[in-house]
Amino acid sequence: MAAKSEPQSRRKARAKADRVSGAEAWIFDLDNTLYPARCNLFAEIDRRMGEYIAKLLNLDYDSAKRVQKQFFREHGTTMRGLMREHGIDPRGFLEYVHDIDLSPVAPDAGLDAALARLKGRKLVFTNGSVPHAERVLARLGVAQHFEAIYDIVAADFVPKPEPGPYRRFCERYALDPAACVMVEDIARNLKPAYDLGMTTVWVPGVAEWSLGESDLAHVHHVAEDLSAWLGRIAGA
Repeated sequence: MAAKSEPQSRRKARAKADRVSGAEAWIFDLDNTLYPARCNLFAEIDRRMGEYIAKLLNLDYDSAKRVQKQFFREHGTTMRGLMREHGIDPRGFLEYVHDIDLSPVAPDAGLDAALARLKGRKLVFTNGSVPHAERVLARLGVAQHFEAIYDIVAADFVPKPEPGPYRRFCERYALDPAACVMVEDIARNLKPAYDLGMTTVWVPGVAEWSLGESDLAHVHHVAEDLSAWLGRIAGA
């Protein structure tokens, strides 16, 4: 008697698992992704953005915060709004806002072990800066696993989720999107990766911009705990 064919739902699940376990490259966002959102580093970054704007435009802090949020909504990032509207030096802005206390980020032995076992290249793709990423990776104790950091400077200050930087990122590092996995805490930032053919992993956070959207069809996997999720994949 002929064997029963594998159910379609199981074939799809197995195909998704194979694309992850057989990935040639892993692309990780940095903030609220490689470390948990509960560290709340962005609260300090957010405060320093407000202070920067208050000094730049001679505003009180509350007014500066309103400008900050308006620029974020209208331009994708506060920095991009400041560049377009006020011609700021983006490098000076990045240096100022990332001058923060990283003590809430603790070394993550589980993440270190999972990354060590995880097959494939590993890169960081962040809307932050290389110096900030290097400090965070050092705090986590995982810097040795990453071959490169592609930051907002390398992206010509064009932030995710604009699609251009994703294509240029793949070109720079000779990546086949179909063989890549991208991991992000902001669901909308995974859409361009999905459109290129990448497998996408969403790390839900607590910040309002990382919460779920009505349409998450571009998310293949959800990792509530990234270290544990990667550990399962790496151990498979």
